[in-house]
Amino acid sequence: MKIITLTVNPAVDKSAQIDQLVPEQKLNCKAIQYQAGGGGVNISRVLHTLKVNNKCLFTSGGDTGLFLKRLLKEEQLDISPIPVESWTRENLSVVDNKTEHQYRFGMPGGTISAEEIVLIKKIVHREVTEDAMFIISGSIAEHMPQDLYVQLIQLLQNKNVKVVVDTSGKALELTLKEPVFLIKPNQKELAQLAGKLFMSKHEQEAFALELVKKGKATYVVVSMGARGAFIASADGISYCNTPSVKVKSTIGAGDSMVAGMVYAIQNGLSAADILKWGVVCGVATTMTDGTNLASKENIKIVSGLMV
Repeated sequence: MKIITLTVNPAVDKSAQIDQLVPEQKLNCKAIQYQAGGGGVNISRVLHTLKVNNKCLFTSGGDTGLFLKRLLKEEQLDISPIPVESWTRENLSVVDNKTEHQYRFGMPGGTISAEEIVLIKKIVHREVTEDAMFIISGSIAEHMPQDLYVQLIQLLQNKNVKVVVDTSGKALELTLKEPVFLIKPNQKELAQLAGKLFMSKHEQEAFALELVKKGKATYVVVSMGARGAFIASADGISYCNTPSVKVKSTIGAGDSMVAGMVYAIQNGLSAADILKWGVVCGVATTMTDGTNLASKENIKIVSGLMV
């Protein structure tokens, strides 16, 4: 099965450490790291670690876009950059070594023109072939069409494509106008889809199963942070708890979870095992510092803890 990821709002992720966060003082940063970032980009990187062949599509603009391409080539990913005028954004995360608190600064994405939207569609239509799995992940920048993901899904309707969507807000709500294979909201996002501020455990399960029954998604995976996640499918509800590990950073954990689930889907595993592999890869990423993602070693360690 051909696997393609798309990131329309990628980033160069910069991470640093400081001795102590003090206002109005010059803070000396150290342990600087740069990583390629953004939903689909991170998913492609973890799939590469899992030895799953995939094609990584992403917009790329300016010097930061060139740097993003260089970072991904260094990891030997199969990439297809989509040239745009706006510079690729940069994100920053800083760890205060005294408190071990992490501060994350997410920058907005740039504008994409109507001509660039046409180019994105053209490349997606070319790369996403019959019976492929297409993973759309990450935010849609403020100045992009909020129904962009819907447009892309509609573009592929006649190709029997398994569409996986991991986004939030209005983009997620609009995406569900078309049937998809898998979505991964968190508890808050699930409640928003239901038009509520909060839902009980029973309400969460019932609504997720309703989405499956109505054909909105084959799998609905709801992440619950440190308490794990559950999956709703035609087989019902399955839960998976997270093993106890030392968490260094949560950056990219959700993306890594999607990668683990895609790995399991590709291998024809059950709904429960799809969820398990998602949790394994998500937890493995939290064991790394800065913006680093799940390593082979950490995936093996977490897998062992869940036997």
